[in-house]
Amino acid sequence: MSQIVHLFVFDSLADWEPGFVVAGLNNPDGQKVPGRFQVRTVALTRGPITTIGGVRIQPDASLDQLKPEASAMLILPGGDTWDQGGNREAVEKAKTFLAAGTPVAAICGATAGLARGGVLDTRMHTSNAPEYLAATRYRGAHLYREADVVTDGNVTTASAMKSLEFAREIFARLDVYQEKVLEAWYGLFKTGDSKYYAALAG
Repeated sequence: MSQIVHLFVFDSLADWEPGFVVAGLNNPDGQKVPGRFQVRTVALTRGPITTIGGVRIQPDASLDQLKPEASAMLILPGGDTWDQGGNREAVEKAKTFLAAGTPVAAICGATAGLARGGVLDTRMHTSNAPEYLAATRYRGAHLYREADVVTDGNVTTASAMKSLEFAREIFARLDVYQEKVLEAWYGLFKTGDSKYYAALAG
């Protein structure tokens, strides 16, 4: 039976940030258990949303229907809405996920949303820059780490510029690939060196 990974979608979503994650989870090739995961989209309502790149997405479910026990992870991508103080409902849902022991992964603007919601006050984390999160007036600045991606317990955070590393961390967290396959995948997309493709194909 497939495990569902939920991707929060909203107007202004930064298309590229969850791209590697979605493609990797939905493509069974090379996975430890092919087809184990499926990505489903969830939004504030069931109405269509438009990404920052102009792509229209019809959400699979509304946020109020989402239950932590029916999910393997909640992924929160970035987008302008976070910087406007929006998506508070998604932050509250993330809190219910964490209370239930279900992991949450946030990148770029979504880290600011978690900061505003108090989620990063007690957890090590990263983001686009310390100053970016400081603007939220959160209380966790002493736990900020200068790193591509940081996982503390069930919370993963990443910089906007590190969507590839974000995906690698999520794949490792969900145990999607054998370690050597994951490193070959990362090496291929990071460097473009064909030797990594050979490792993946073999």
